[in-house]
Amino acid sequence: MLARNAESLYWIGRYVERADDTARILDVAVHQLLEDSTADPERTSRLLLRALGIEMPEDLEGELDVKSVIEVIAFDRNHGLSIVDSISQARENARGAREVTSSEMWECLNTTYNGLAERERASRRLGPHEFFRYIKDRGAMFAGLADSTLSRDDGYSFLLLGRSLERIDMMVRLLLSRAGDRTSSPAWVTVLRSAGAHDTYLRTYRGALDATLVVEFILLDRLFPRSIFHAVREAERCLQELDQRPNSRVGARHEAQRLLGSARSELEFMPPAQVLEDLQPRLKSLQDICRATSEAIALQYFHAAPWVAWTDAGTRADGFEAEVEGEL
Repeated sequence: MLARNAESLYWIGRYVERADDTARILDVAVHQLLEDSTADPERTSRLLLRALGIEMPEDLEGELDVKSVIEVIAFDRNHGLSIVDSISQARENARGAREVTSSEMWECLNTTYNGLAERERASRRLGPHEFFRYIKDRGAMFAGLADSTLSRDDGYSFLLLGRSLERIDMMVRLLLSRAGDRTSSPAWVTVLRSAGAHDTYLRTYRGALDATLVVEFILLDRLFPRSIFHAVREAERCLQELDQRPNSRVGARHEAQRLLGSARSELEFMPPAQVLEDLQPRLKSLQDICRATSEAIALQYFHAAPWVAWTDAGTRADGFEAEVEGEL
């Protein structure tokens, strides 16, 4: 597979997952403010910006409200992390990689992009919930089309790899935003809802709401597809399938595999009762590993240098001739 196509599929997976997760987090935050009159809009807004890694815009340095923050996180095209920008970037990557994506996948992304302006106008008139639901529905449709129309080859592995790494990053950010909260805080329900895990969590733990169990579920659960451990294992499996020379006698040969394998081992053998101990440093370490893994993947698969680079052949030849003449 061409490096540019592999990179496009990888970033399609990341951008679609980023838009979906951001829409989920924003939707839950807006509902929380509507349902809970004691919630502080400014604190919620700052938590959202911090969780998503978006710097405070200069014109919003004063008092924040959810409406202005939604404009930044959902619709702003200036910082590259908004929902609209993520969908736009996913579409651009798909347009440049038509030969390795199915027609249904392209039509889904293109239709989603073309419908953004209308949904944005409706959001400003009727409220943001419909816009968030639109993004979540289209993200689910794209994931289903990718799973049902792509061959299980290298292209699918790159798409799934991008989706898994972005999911790790977003779930880590979500937990980091609540890492300092009390164990009895109702905000842990917000974490579950933002991750799409509320119903599954209640069925798993028979309705018991406890911060330790919530972090254990989001961080370590083997069966829930949006848990951090599940995403790490999925990304590691994709890298193993992409390895052209597997079964090395000395273990992982590539940096990305080594990083993910180390993270997976640490999570796999962590005692569940200790998940709240040093939670913040552990989550930041996972975030650093995710960033380093992405850089290692880019160096290994996407940024291949040509075998011979004739950039200054004429200059070097002239200089060589002059040098020879001087010596003679």
